[in-house]
Amino acid sequence: MRSQDRFRGCLLGGAAGDALGYPIEFIGETQIFHRYGPDGITSYDLQDGIALISDDTQMTLFTANGLLQARASGTSYSDAMWHCCQDWLRTQETQYSPAIRPRYAWLGNIPDLYSPRAPGNTCLSSLRTNRPRSVQMPVNNSKGCEGVMRVAPIGLYFNDRDVSIEEICSLGAEASAITHGHPLGWMPAAALVQIIHEVAEDDASIQDAVRHAMDQVCSMWPESPERSDFMQLMQDAVTLAGQDEDDLDAIHMLGGGWVAEEALAIAVYCALKYAGDFDRALIASVNHSGDSDSTGAITGNILGAQVGLTGIPEKYREHLELSGLVLEVADDLWRDTGENDPVWQSKYTDITYGR
Repeated sequence: MRSQDRFRGCLLGGAAGDALGYPIEFIGETQIFHRYGPDGITSYDLQDGIALISDDTQMTLFTANGLLQARASGTSYSDAMWHCCQDWLRTQETQYSPAIRPRYAWLGNIPDLYSPRAPGNTCLSSLRTNRPRSVQMPVNNSKGCEGVMRVAPIGLYFNDRDVSIEEICSLGAEASAITHGHPLGWMPAAALVQIIHEVAEDDASIQDAVRHAMDQVCSMWPESPERSDFMQLMQDAVTLAGQDEDDLDAIHMLGGGWVAEEALAIAVYCALKYAGDFDRALIASVNHSGDSDSTGAITGNILGAQVGLTGIPEKYREHLELSGLVLEVADDLWRDTGENDPVWQSKYTDITYGR
């Protein structure tokens, strides 16, 4: 049985890693260590007293909104996530106005989400097509990390439900394929949702969860030529985590995190090497010249699911932008009682909620 504390830890942990890495996403390592010292960035770089989140956390919240809306309205999960991604797109391309009515996601009523935070061009262009795509009907040939950094809610959501792990992993892949059509774009998303699903359980180890996720991917896509490359990179991450390698050197061996398989591999390396130590894992995951906010977000999702909100140091809980909203959505994922709770149901079917 997974606790509310672990749901909260997973989503807030992801937002914390996102916010820690966001200020250094596009600068090199020489600049990072010159600006922040020999250990790199180790606490939030506040802007007007706030640790800003990026598009990673924004899209994670809209993914969760889609899952909950599907449950409340009886629509398919894939369709609901697609529609909510469309509402996220509007927050990146228009300014908030009280006259705006989101089409699907009540999160479209939150003024602070109407703020472009370095959204990926692939996400934007894919959603502008206004044509839902899937693993079987790829929208493009991209494997950028934006497809994996937003799927953690799927791993959390199917808590104690009569849904197989294969179905959960498949939904993770489909959520990613909304914007990223390459197998190495959606395959890591399938692996991450299984890792999150297992790590959120009591006494589950990250190492076992990673091994099971690798086995599941091999089982689901045995004929995919990309599968072996992904498996090799994941195995490299596991091996490096067990060695006394300098973190930055190890991350360089795994890549920059700009593509999905590298972002997951870096997060798995950091989560395994510093299992149970949220602070050290997060610091290691962002201090490199690659996609720091995404590698930080995924690491935070995994470690947050393991240690729970109570295991996240206070410095990551203070000053975090929209932390209250992140926790509200995490609580909804945990508490979802569907049609038996008309108040909850109306929240995810009434698009005026939050005004």
